[in-house]
Amino acid sequence: MSYPILPHLPTCILPLHKGVGEDFSGIVVGAGGAGSAFKPGDEVFGIVPYLPGGTLQETIRIDTSRSSGAVVLPKPADWSWEQAAAVPLVWLTAQTTIARVESHVQTKNGRVMVLGGSSACGMYAVHLARQRGWTVLASCSGRNAEFVRSMGADDIVDYTDTTTSVPEKVAAFVPDAIIDFVGGTGCLGLAPRYVTVVGDKTDRASPGGRYLYLWNPQMLLRAVLGRIGLSRCSYTCINLEFSDAFLREVLSLPKDKIVIDTVYEFGQVREAFERLISGRVRGKLVVKVAE
Repeated sequence: MSYPILPHLPTCILPLHKGVGEDFSGIVVGAGGAGSAFKPGDEVFGIVPYLPGGTLQETIRIDTSRSSGAVVLPKPADWSWEQAAAVPLVWLTAQTTIARVESHVQTKNGRVMVLGGSSACGMYAVHLARQRGWTVLASCSGRNAEFVRSMGADDIVDYTDTTTSVPEKVAAFVPDAIIDFVGGTGCLGLAPRYVTVVGDKTDRASPGGRYLYLWNPQMLLRAVLGRIGLSRCSYTCINLEFSDAFLREVLSLPKDKIVIDTVYEFGQVREAFERLISGRVRGKLVVKVAE
């Protein structure tokens, strides 16, 4: 994803020679002291906060202490490097949204709407919701309908269908919770619980997450009113949780559920970012460094 705020950060926070990116897979070339969990030659995958560095580099230095926020696990032997690099960020984001709606969804007969069900995060939110036994409705284009159903959706809403609207279909579904990976305000108030990664924005070229509260007072007010019980809808815009337990759950994910749209070479980063913000991506984009 392109992050317009990053060029304005001082180089002491974000060195210009480092790239954006959080998830990765690779081989350990050097490790810490005797207490280190890894040794040179170990195959690993995981995620690190993109500040102050980023993983879009040939070599990265990772602090694996609990306070660093990094999550690093041994790479499953039967996963390719590309598969291992494709899952951490989107899986953790999906896991975080599911965790934030669980208290509002009935254990039996729970109903969840996933806006953006074919997106890299949305497809795993659909999968995780179905794994919990919930009934899942997801929005996507008609061409992605079967794919989203294969991830676990019970039914889909085709947002390209001009004969009806997504909010109308969502309202008729009567969900316990809505998980939003699309952005906008069309489905606000249609469920007791609303969790979003992208807030009110619809611009794919800018980041999402809680920082949006800083310059969107409507979102902040909405969240506060829901939290203190003055709104019938509980609302939150989330950042993913860097959770070791969450990421370990992905080890049971069938390999055919790891969806990679395109693999780019290290010199094709610009093309990768351009495709990422095009809105035509199914699954994850992966950039390979030189071997």
